[in-house]
Amino acid sequence: MVRRPGGAVRPVAAPKTTHKPGPQKERGRLTLTTALNADDVRERSIASFRRRTQRLKGHASNEPKEKLIREVTIPEAITIQELANRMSERAVDVIRMLMKQGAMHKITDVIDADTAQLIAEELGHSVKRVAASDVEEGLFDVVDNSTDTEPRSPVVTVMGHVDHGKTSLLDALRHANVVSGEAGGITQHIGAYQVTSPETGTKITFIDTPGHAAFTAMRARGAKVTDIVVLVVAADDGVMPQTIEAINHAKAAKVPMIVAINKIDKPDARPERVRTELLQYEVQVESLGGDVVDVEVSAKNKTNLDKLLEMIALQAEILDLKTNSERPAEGTVIEAKLDRGRGPVATVLVQRGTLRVGDIIVAGAEMGRVRALISDQGENLEEAGPSVPVEVLGFNGPPEAGDRLAVVENEARARQVTSYRAHQKRENAAASISGMRGSLEQMMSQLKTAGRKEFPLIVKADVQGSLEAILGSLEKLGTDEVAARILHAGVGGISESDVTLAEGFNAAIIGFSVRANKEAAAAAKRNGIEIRYYNIIYDLVDDIKKAMSGLLAPTLRETMLGNAQILEVFNISKVGKVAGCRVTDGTVERGANVRLIRDNVVVHEGKLSTLKRFKDEVKEVQSGQECGMAFENYGDMRVGDVIECYRIETIQRSL
Repeated sequence: MVRRPGGAVRPVAAPKTTHKPGPQKERGRLTLTTALNADDVRERSIASFRRRTQRLKGHASNEPKEKLIREVTIPEAITIQELANRMSERAVDVIRMLMKQGAMHKITDVIDADTAQLIAEELGHSVKRVAASDVEEGLFDVVDNSTDTEPRSPVVTVMGHVDHGKTSLLDALRHANVVSGEAGGITQHIGAYQVTSPETGTKITFIDTPGHAAFTAMRARGAKVTDIVVLVVAADDGVMPQTIEAINHAKAAKVPMIVAINKIDKPDARPERVRTELLQYEVQVESLGGDVVDVEVSAKNKTNLDKLLEMIALQAEILDLKTNSERPAEGTVIEAKLDRGRGPVATVLVQRGTLRVGDIIVAGAEMGRVRALISDQGENLEEAGPSVPVEVLGFNGPPEAGDRLAVVENEARARQVTSYRAHQKRENAAASISGMRGSLEQMMSQLKTAGRKEFPLIVKADVQGSLEAILGSLEKLGTDEVAARILHAGVGGISESDVTLAEGFNAAIIGFSVRANKEAAAAAKRNGIEIRYYNIIYDLVDDIKKAMSGLLAPTLRETMLGNAQILEVFNISKVGKVAGCRVTDGTVERGANVRLIRDNVVVHEGKLSTLKRFKDEVKEVQSGQECGMAFENYGDMRVGDVIECYRIETIQRSL
């Protein structure tokens, strides 16, 4: 720095540097995002990349795509949208093809399997058809590959006519008393019991079926699950209608039969007569040179019971009954009921495999998880093997007697099967109610029954088998003029909803071995709905028969009283015309119905208002006497006309 005298100090300029300034950062709007991402390097967005690839491929987009050939699974009905998805085609193309065939459709429309197959094949895809019923595949009758089969107990069904001593015979075999618990000594349920043979120690499962005619369906089921049939015939009664039916069931089920001739302790017992009568129905016992085993027993005196068990064991040995107990269980529901404390309870006979607590089961349209297994002696079991009858707790609802039970792997499969079956059941019910689907005969029968009176009923029973028997009996009562109309039939006690339904249709409620709960009874009393309780099926059917007979139109019968001939017609003031007649035959009564016949043609029908003998009003005039007659509201009488007098009687009909 040069200092001049008297001058101000001038600063020296800073030396020039060659430093290059850095690229200026673009400063846009200051937002929270820009402040936080200040140091980030900006990249291209995905959308930008997409646009770029689209620009590059723009010319190639017109090139035809490679066609995907698929195996398309087609159910019985499918929506157009779903079909297009399964074929990887556009729904528009499918609709266009349908339009070519002359059918206009929307994307949500349902088409049948045949149409869907045509379209799929036209588009070059292969088709695999499946039915809704395929969900049931593999549930039953899966062949065992396993060789580790083991002998199982025989299942014996006891059949025979009502009051021939079937249950008493079982009682004697199992040292219990079932008869005392049955109303009127009639078995109305199917019972299943297991008995150990004292000789061999082998177990035998007995199924006791009711003998009454109404239980045909139940007995048929009893034969369906059985290995051997024991036909009980009373020695003092011989072969009866249900005995013949039992023989037919056994033949239809193709199972061996053992004849137990019961009540041989009675003084009028004639076992030989029974053996001879059985010959008429192609049942030839061994003593008469046949191959059917017969044993003379007495349930009362416990005679020859060991011999009967021995014969059953022998027959079972010949049959060589074996099964694999390790597989998932299969069985048949013998009986089902709704128990107030335990919920739906089903008596199940396990036929193959082992049923365990915790298994997921399906029977008919009902599913559930086994909560408990109870033996016929009332003990709790952890598992039930082949030929073991058990009560199963855990169903969502009571299944129907005769339904087959199967164990499934998971709840999803169980739901799939039960929803399909429930749908089928609903469809069948709807079809039977509407009666739209049907043959010409059905249409004719509907025309015939259109004018018939209906007797509305609500039926509640304790078990499914009894319910079915009652419904079958009521159906048989119907004629072309009057029929029972079952509004609702179910298992369990009578509830308030049943009373409400009865009120809507003015129906009667029938309880068979069940009672109405407090609320239902009060509602019924309030609304004047009749609830009838029964525990014997005969009484129930007879009462309904009488009630339905009341709906039958009475028959009108005409009784001829007599004839009279007009001799003269008088005109009397204030009275009108009076005919002077002579009674030619019979009698003429005042107030009776009359016909005026002229030249053998009826010209008037009415009532006799006046009947006079001389000047007195009389009640009747005998043949050969003369009298004066006047008709109600009719005066055109002529000499020579014949008056026919008759009475109409009303006769009440019965079914």
